[in-house]
Amino acid sequence: MADFDLVLQGDVVLVDRIVSSGYVAARDGKVVEIGVGEPPAARERHLLGNALILPGAIDAQVHSLSQKNQEDFIWSTRSAAAGGVTTIVDMPYDEGDLVCSAAAVKRKIEHAGSQARVDFALYGTVDPEEGPKRIREMVEAGAAAFKFSTFGTDPKRFPRIPPALLEACFAAIAPTGLTAGVHNEDDEAVRTYMEMVKASGVADWRAHGLSRPPITELLAMHTIFETGADTGCPAHVVHCSLGRGYDIANAYRRDGFEATVECCIHYLTLDEENDVRRLGGKAKINPPIRPRAEVETLWRKVSEGKVWLVSTDHVSWSENRKTNPDMLANASGVPGLEVMVPLFVKGALERGIPLTWAARLMAANPAKHFRLEHSKGALEPGKDADIVVLTPEETVYDAAASGNNVVSWSPYNGIKLPWKVAATYLRGELVFDGSKVLAEPGTGRFQRPLPRQVIAGERA
Repeated sequence: MADFDLVLQGDVVLVDRIVSSGYVAARDGKVVEIGVGEPPAARERHLLGNALILPGAIDAQVHSLSQKNQEDFIWSTRSAAAGGVTTIVDMPYDEGDLVCSAAAVKRKIEHAGSQARVDFALYGTVDPEEGPKRIREMVEAGAAAFKFSTFGTDPKRFPRIPPALLEACFAAIAPTGLTAGVHNEDDEAVRTYMEMVKASGVADWRAHGLSRPPITELLAMHTIFETGADTGCPAHVVHCSLGRGYDIANAYRRDGFEATVECCIHYLTLDEENDVRRLGGKAKINPPIRPRAEVETLWRKVSEGKVWLVSTDHVSWSENRKTNPDMLANASGVPGLEVMVPLFVKGALERGIPLTWAARLMAANPAKHFRLEHSKGALEPGKDADIVVLTPEETVYDAAASGNNVVSWSPYNGIKLPWKVAATYLRGELVFDGSKVLAEPGTGRFQRPLPRQVIAGERA
């Protein structure tokens, strides 16, 4: 009789060590045992040799609904499953339905629940005209964190939250213990530099970086972290392209404040002088892709432990919104769910950075960040058997060839990847077999963060 439902044997990557020739055993959708030696019997048993076995990734920043009638959860979670991502945390800036009330959170849970192939959690935000009055109701509805922006892309769908309102929102969130995540670009500075670039006549690939120089990011980061320090709210910068930004956050942590920064996989992979020059609008992202020297600086910040999360900021704009010769006229953002995990593994191995950072930055820390660590984020007994298997097979990434993306373009097309996602398991069930996504829509479940008092042992 089999002792377990699933046993996978290979090099098991944990947050603090790699168990060479180890195994993961699961039963009833949960991890039961991590071991070494002869793997036990199981209903499904795979001896995978030198494959890497990692916890399923939690992508902390996904935009499934930024473009109406485009991607939706039916596709974003398909890409996720194919990329070893077993939980996505979706952003609240949905075209046509800003997630700024309990009713909007509940609508989105119902909508996503019928489509999702992997698990999902949700961000909430505020309508600037209403302010923070609906924050508590969104917490009760299950929001895992809140998102704001110091820069306004659109007054309704992606609005700027000015300093006084940002402080009021942080103050309302602080008692809940949830995190306030903020898009870090100073509105006044960006608009000033944008006008300077337009006046100069530069409109090609150089225009975007010139319109958002480093100071525009760093000014916003100080605003965000000072607001957190003033209100006692955990303050999080949702993407930072500059090594200096991680040092700023670290200084606030040294002073005793909760200040964290997220690094997107594009900042660890792409550079301005090669990739932005080559791709134009298909590499337009806010904040911008920086020079190669900055990419290497960010990898050093990973190795120093100054990066809290790695995510994608995934958004699949239709190609016509990314190919305007006028760089500033293109939509900002790129898809990345299918390729984040193998890109991080590639980059880490090339630089001698331990793969334990992959388990920490793309699984354990996101689970803690969104208060999902009771069930997610690690290959530990009692937690969901969310697992990604990578095998040493060189592939050249092609978003169209996989069939798992709503768009055929990707800034990562053509990159050689030494490790391939060979299998993804969600709660012990195979959802991707290395070539085909097996999970049907509705397989994924909504993940509600545990209340603060349950995690911290506090009184209600």
